[in-house]
Amino acid sequence: MELNKVNRPYYNDYGTWIRSRFPFRVQKISVDAGFTCPNRDGRISTGGCIFCNNRTFNPSYCDHRHSVSQQLEEGKQFFARKYPDMKYLAYFQAYTNTYAPLAHLQALYEEALRVDDVVGIVIGTRPDCVSTELLDYLSRLNEQTFLIVEYGIESANDRTLEFINRGHTFEQSRQAIAQTHQRGILTGGHIILGLPGEDAEESIRQAARISDLDLDILKVHQMQIIRGTALEKIYEQKPFHIYTIEEYIQLIARYIQHLRKDLVLERFVSQSPQDLLVAPHWGLKNYEFTNLLVNYLKQHDIRQGQLLAEV
Repeated sequence: MELNKVNRPYYNDYGTWIRSRFPFRVQKISVDAGFTCPNRDGRISTGGCIFCNNRTFNPSYCDHRHSVSQQLEEGKQFFARKYPDMKYLAYFQAYTNTYAPLAHLQALYEEALRVDDVVGIVIGTRPDCVSTELLDYLSRLNEQTFLIVEYGIESANDRTLEFINRGHTFEQSRQAIAQTHQRGILTGGHIILGLPGEDAEESIRQAARISDLDLDILKVHQMQIIRGTALEKIYEQKPFHIYTIEEYIQLIARYIQHLRKDLVLERFVSQSPQDLLVAPHWGLKNYEFTNLLVNYLKQHDIRQGQLLAEV
């Protein structure tokens, strides 16, 4: 991360942080372990989140018809061509990766950790799909390996969460994150900026609530309209504002000023396949966006956390 004129980073970036945790380069390998979600299978709702199409982030080697071990081995081959000395984190990413009996989850996680060169796991889940029993097991696992539990928060506004068919409240996110963090487990969160009904001012209002959570790591993504989702139909019938790249950079620059300085920021954008993307069409790689953002922060002397006390 580029430093500013007083030798302080503009934001607390994940790349620098993860390099401080390992003496070697590490790469996440996505795993689809065949899970579903409680807002898909009818336990609390059907249809899933209105924006969700898991094909947008499942790479070619990520196929639930293959075992966890096979997916990881294929992922290793994919990355080893560029970095032969790479080590890996098994990223249980697709759907809700704690939504099964504990014995089944334990078997999957520990299968991943037996794969050569896998040095830890990242578990993506929902705040309403963790139990005391599971968190106690993960606490023990955390003593043996590198572990991150990553929660989909999406919004701090309960009306938005209801509209997007999320099926849980912000308070449930707060409680699950606190219970995870209290056990010494690295705890991540994911939010989306630009959800229907949330303008820039609403996002800035929520920033302090997100910053107040017991999170170690935060992912921020722009709102994307994906083909085949309920949100695509909503957008066709009643289009809502989608940020331009310039608007989004300005929003991120404002947003991070209200986040505490020790919060690790993993990413700010997501890239969906062009054949699935309805909007926005920015045409930027993640690193290109980051370069534009850092230049903007540098130009305006903006740093993470500098307005936190003013929220």
